[in-house]
Amino acid sequence: MAVIQRRGRRIMMTDAERDTYLTEQRTCRVATVSADGRPHIGALWFAWDGTSLWLYSITRSLRWSQLRQDPKIAVVVDDGVEYGELRGVELSGEAVFVGEAPRTGDDCPELDFPERLFAAKYFGMDVMPHDGRHAWLRLTPEAITSWDFRKLVNPA
Repeated sequence: MAVIQRRGRRIMMTDAERDTYLTEQRTCRVATVSADGRPHIGALWFAWDGTSLWLYSITRSLRWSQLRQDPKIAVVVDDGVEYGELRGVELSGEAVFVGEAPRTGDDCPELDFPERLFAAKYFGMDVMPHDGRHAWLRLTPEAITSWDFRKLVNPA
């Protein structure tokens, strides 16, 4: 189960706010670390199913090879320009590889729902197009932290 955020309760998103936010946002930043401790961060598209973050990554990327060696991962989804607009979610835990890599569309019932979410969100389609270069990572977070500075400007 995810660790509950202890600080910043005034600006913490509710579960419903977090779910809506993660469903609407399009880009996240994914942090991994190499065997010798060098960090790597890169942007990815994602889908949120209410429990897990599904990341569609190129299998020949540094991210992919680092996660093969060490599955620890942190992901940030955030937006806002002015201080009072800042909001976001940080999720961390271990990445799990799901389905064939690279993904070509072989039957994988576990991917049915995330692929429908992803295809609708990014391609406006009902069925996921597969390019033979990407594959799926699932992050079921061990810890989640959220913030919405708009709550300081417009308290509920």
